[in-house]
Amino acid sequence: MNSFQADPYNALNAKTEAQKLAFAPIVFHAARTLRDLGVLAALDGAGSEGLDAAAIAGKTGVSEYGVKVLLDMAVSAHIVTWQSPNYVLANVGYFLLNDGMTRANMDFTADVCYAAMAHLTESIETASPAGLKELGQWSSIYEGLSTLPEKAKESWFQFDHFYSDRSFPLLLEKVFASKPKKLFDIGGNTGKWATQCCNYDADVEVTIIDLPQQIEMALEQAKVNGLEERIKGHPFNALDNSLSLPEGADVWWMSQFLDCFSPMEILSILRRVRQAVSSDATVYILELFWDAQKYEAASYSLNATSLYFTCLANGNSRFYRCEEFLQIVEEAGFEVAERTDNIGLGHTLLTLKARP
Repeated sequence: MNSFQADPYNALNAKTEAQKLAFAPIVFHAARTLRDLGVLAALDGAGSEGLDAAAIAGKTGVSEYGVKVLLDMAVSAHIVTWQSPNYVLANVGYFLLNDGMTRANMDFTADVCYAAMAHLTESIETASPAGLKELGQWSSIYEGLSTLPEKAKESWFQFDHFYSDRSFPLLLEKVFASKPKKLFDIGGNTGKWATQCCNYDADVEVTIIDLPQQIEMALEQAKVNGLEERIKGHPFNALDNSLSLPEGADVWWMSQFLDCFSPMEILSILRRVRQAVSSDATVYILELFWDAQKYEAASYSLNATSLYFTCLANGNSRFYRCEEFLQIVEEAGFEVAERTDNIGLGHTLLTLKARP
């Protein structure tokens, strides 16, 4: 990504963009309501001719008033176009309705982040997840993932898995090229990576290293899949600097884990990995770096998600610039043997070796 970015707007356009930001929460809810009440689907089915308000009301059960007030906002937001007397689905509306990434992002914003973001100023001022109280009473969201309100839990995991699941299949061949017998998955979450590893290689044993609540969920899933003999758990609170890590793995794996911590916390975790890792073991870090993306929309989404970390996760973590992250890796005692960008939906894989 170019390190210099000029202001793209003249004064008139900038004022227009400022109004869009001023009303952005209203537009967001209008778009989501149009999707959830079936209005976008009705227009999608009508094709390029579109439908008038009365016809949309008849198909959706939404009042004609509701149809008009929502869709007139959608015209201004370029979600639909107006071809009198009909509304026609525009490209933005199509993606709001049909694109899996957009749906995952919108549901995550609505069900997990929206109410919490009212506390963003407090989060910045206190370096704490001040918005988390909208979902429950925990010190960080990770402690409460298994007991989140049902809709928030569904949208959180849908969001998390949408991105990671599209990277995992591409990485199994690389990770298992060396035929590792023992793999440590730090921050293994619900155990999806551990399960895929065991399904890919019948001889590997995976230990998930995570908070007790996460391990409980992962081991329940392992039992469902008949993998309880090969997927184990090691309770570990990464924020407790007195805790060391187990030894003996051929491969250490961290996927979308370290972005959950501040730079000093990342350094502490990686130093403990460095202490436990053998000289011939390989450490893999799979991360999303906002400055390593091919598309502007990806960088935009990652920087927005960083504010979720600020307001809900723990108050001090984020998606990092890659170069900033690599400085921490080096300080922890590792060297990057290989860096691969643009995996799946924008992940970067760092292959690390311990420095002598």
